[in-house]
Amino acid sequence: MDRPSSGKVFIDGKDIYQFSDDELAIFRRRQVGLIYQFYNLIPILNVEENITLPLKLDNREVDQGKLNELIKLLGLENRKTHLPNELSGGQQQRTSIARSLITSPAIILADEPTGNLDSKASDEIVELLKRSNQEYGQTILMITHNMEIAKVADRILKIEDGRLV
Repeated sequence: MDRPSSGKVFIDGKDIYQFSDDELAIFRRRQVGLIYQFYNLIPILNVEENITLPLKLDNREVDQGKLNELIKLLGLENRKTHLPNELSGGQQQRTSIARSLITSPAIILADEPTGNLDSKASDEIVELLKRSNQEYGQTILMITHNMEIAKVADRILKIEDGRLV
């Protein structure tokens, strides 16, 4: 039988186990970015709207400078008004990454972010995540089955049969 977890979890100097449910929801919304394997873009929103959605849901103003920087960094300048179905898989994933970065989260959780991409697009995404870590000091927690991608990480943790090995 598994024992319950114990201990403390500090993120950005705060013990998140001490947060109320409301505080935890706000923390997640503002400090945790999510990158999904299947992008999870809203089909009726264009690239710019998909990127800024987390800020708007949090009733926060969009920093146009940061938005334009992300769009340029991710090579989406000519795609800002395009809907997801008008984008390649790599462009959709870059839009998803921009959405996760727009709130300047402390942590980015990436679930197989290159799983549906060709090798060139995969390499670009991995490079972007590494750059985000280095330039913005964000922690990237990536789940992947691809050991070539994992080798880019500063640290690799392996899970087998539900246990950390």
